[in-house]
Amino acid sequence: MGFLSVLSFAHKLTAERLPPGGRAIDATVGTGADTLFLAKAAGPRGGVYGFDIQPQALALAGERLRLAREEAPAALAPVTLLLQSHAAMAEAVPPAWRGTASAVMFNLGYLPAGDADKTIITEPQSTLAALEAALALLRPGGIITAVLYPGHEGGGREAAAVEAWAAGLAQQDAQTIVYRQLQRESAPYVLAVEKKRS
Repeated sequence: MGFLSVLSFAHKLTAERLPPGGRAIDATVGTGADTLFLAKAAGPRGGVYGFDIQPQALALAGERLRLAREEAPAALAPVTLLLQSHAAMAEAVPPAWRGTASAVMFNLGYLPAGDADKTIITEPQSTLAALEAALALLRPGGIITAVLYPGHEGGGREAAAVEAWAAGLAQQDAQTIVYRQLQRESAPYVLAVEKKRS
């Protein structure tokens, strides 16, 4: 049978907490795989915001969403793609979203498209700011998932910073877990944060 891949595990955790009609955020749009997943899970009555600093990423995600809408026009949530850093999340989403989002997904590192510039990577400072914003936007019981990539240049430093941030959260505010293959130190892994119900 085997264990779930890190991406499948992040999707499983998110699907369990994102109801039809829910609100979700893709903090790192990339090629749009998570964006589409969130749009399907939230459904037509839900809403999704997506952030990326690369126009190429938004173009790839937009095309992926367009093709999915052609197949099933009424199945997806409305999606707003923003050419902005995820660090601007708190200001960019509507004020009414504060405390109501069910899920925020991060897939850190670089844009995995074949011709993309792999030197453009997510950075600890903006990622930590985005994680703080994400936690404030979550409803009680909502989840943040972050897929971390310690195997590329700068990835280990970012993964360590994200882990330290999560470990420092007060237990009465959130609980955190790590899903990781222990025999491969450089393998991608998932860190998840669930906001506690008040």
